[in-house]
Amino acid sequence: MSGATKLKKLAGLSAIAFATLTAANAVNAANWRYAHEEYEGDVQDVYAYKFKEYIEDNSDHTVQVYRFGELGESDDIMSQTLSGILQFVNQSPGFTGSLIPEAQIFFIPYLMPTDMDTVIEFFRESEAINEMFPKLYAEHGLELLQMYPEGEMVVTSNEPITSPQDFKNKKIRVMTNPLLSETYAAFGATPTPLPWGEVYGALQTNMIQGQENPIFWIESGGLYEVSPHLTFTSHGWFTTAMMANQDFYNGLSDEDKKLVQNASDYAFEQIIDHIDGLAEEALGKIKEACDKCTVTRLNEEQIAAFKERAPQVKEKYIEMTGEDGKELLNQFEEDLNEVTSD
Repeated sequence: MSGATKLKKLAGLSAIAFATLTAANAVNAANWRYAHEEYEGDVQDVYAYKFKEYIEDNSDHTVQVYRFGELGESDDIMSQTLSGILQFVNQSPGFTGSLIPEAQIFFIPYLMPTDMDTVIEFFRESEAINEMFPKLYAEHGLELLQMYPEGEMVVTSNEPITSPQDFKNKKIRVMTNPLLSETYAAFGATPTPLPWGEVYGALQTNMIQGQENPIFWIESGGLYEVSPHLTFTSHGWFTTAMMANQDFYNGLSDEDKKLVQNASDYAFEQIIDHIDGLAEEALGKIKEACDKCTVTRLNEEQIAAFKERAPQVKEKYIEMTGEDGKELLNQFEEDLNEVTSD
């Protein structure tokens, strides 16, 4: 056999081998479905697309991202994840709290600091976040991949708020979360659970007189247009969680499990950079677009009046969650003490 003939034969074999490998990869590749609760360009959307970027840059898998409303409300996408229709979901404990009561811990007012550097360190280092929460989520068929902060909570209302008395006779929209309802009841308001899709219209028609959200969400959702008085109460940060259907996750190869873990860690680091300065940017846009909007930052004396009402919410949390919740709360507070005492 001549050298040229050998080369042609080897080239042919190489082409066949490449085609076989490509076909095998195509068979092994999957399109994973991922839904979240926010709009294009919002924090959860940025996280989802960074996750997608890492997966697609480092494997043959693809990720299809669904934004708010494309597959329904928050309850809908959780149901779809638990049933295996979706592989991944990003959902706030504000909604997951009805499934996992302990997750409502983030709605105990004045438990979390509002200084961003401290918050980020807490999420990186907390034993409660990184060791206890995954076990709780696993009990409900969910593989917790990442918890991350989105921004400080800000209250919007039809009138400026400076004291608990200002909440009297005001219906404040809350997520379908019993402890968040307890928080606003403690603050003196009438908590009113509503799905997100109904909030703008309810504010516009005065069915409700206020709501809470991170400032970027208030800006992107246009809430300031119908609820123009913004109050920084310093009572907490909005937290969210990215998770997978546990049966799906457990069925992955070790290589793909590592890929998913790495992608969620990569997206976490990217989102921490993204939220740095995001609140100031969003507030600037609101001020530029809205002449009637006011911004109130409570002073220490005003904050103290709200803090006095926080213990009853903490007691309610323990009542709702029992010994498991109490153990989580103790660890949560221990973790916070470690990062705030540095």
